[in-house]
Amino acid sequence: MEPTLRQFRYFIAVANTGQVSRAAMEINVSQSAVTAAVKSLEELIGAPLFERHAGGVTLTYEGNLFLDHARHIVANVEEAIQLPRRIRENVSGSINMAVSYTVAGYFLPPHLARFARGFPNVKLNMTEADRGEIEEGLISGAFDIGVVLTSNIINQEDLSHDTLFRSRRRLWVDAHHRFLARDKVSLQDIASEPYIMLTVDEASNTAQRYWNRTPHSPDTIFRTASVEAVRSMVANGMGVAILSDMVYRPWSLEGRRVEVIPVADSVPTMDAGFAWSNSAERSDATNAFIEFMHLSMGPEQPMNLMAAKARPSV
Repeated sequence: MEPTLRQFRYFIAVANTGQVSRAAMEINVSQSAVTAAVKSLEELIGAPLFERHAGGVTLTYEGNLFLDHARHIVANVEEAIQLPRRIRENVSGSINMAVSYTVAGYFLPPHLARFARGFPNVKLNMTEADRGEIEEGLISGAFDIGVVLTSNIINQEDLSHDTLFRSRRRLWVDAHHRFLARDKVSLQDIASEPYIMLTVDEASNTAQRYWNRTPHSPDTIFRTASVEAVRSMVANGMGVAILSDMVYRPWSLEGRRVEVIPVADSVPTMDAGFAWSNSAERSDATNAFIEFMHLSMGPEQPMNLMAAKARPSV
């Protein structure tokens, strides 16, 4: 039996939401149809894709691996459907694109590769820079577009932005942490733990803003610009961190597990998308890239694709 595109979509929906019932509601199908689709995929693969528990489901190791491929399959099919019209129009030109560090490392590369295949006559000139440099470059005309963390944009008067997705932030802990016995943890709870603070893309500034709304503060033992350093230190039990699902991966480089737990207090999402100058006229090539990215991502939605609800049994 060959898997169907519908089965892939249903599986991704369950991975996104962490619950079969919520997935069924979001894609407007019956819960039994979603359950049957996931079961069929598991039988075909010969391994469970989810751990079932009272609160919903959690991706297994095999499920995490399968999810990445399923997302690419669905994206490629959607691209195949949408691209012929654009290719017939023979879009050409160049795009001077600025990208922020997090977007460049954890989101953009597979989309850029597909865009390059679909639009061979468009040249992408990419520059990695911090937010301030990107904003200045967009205003001066050095960059046509920025693919950035739109939640970080400061210059709201001269720049417009379009958010592609919102990635929720959750607490990262090691696989044996005492917090895994809880459904949620508060910032007050987290303040009692050694904290690993990420600094890249102004992450520490964002963290300070939501911590400042409480009487508590993180017990920061180390500050780093490396997401992988945070992942490794958390996985080895050196501390905890609140980071977005976009950069979450369940395994550190040395093969240790990182789990995630929802935060009870209000913590803002990390939003990513486009930014451009209000005074600039966008080229056909730039508009084609924006349209392509919207088609690739689908409707704006939370970016919860890699991180399912952590449970102590995993």
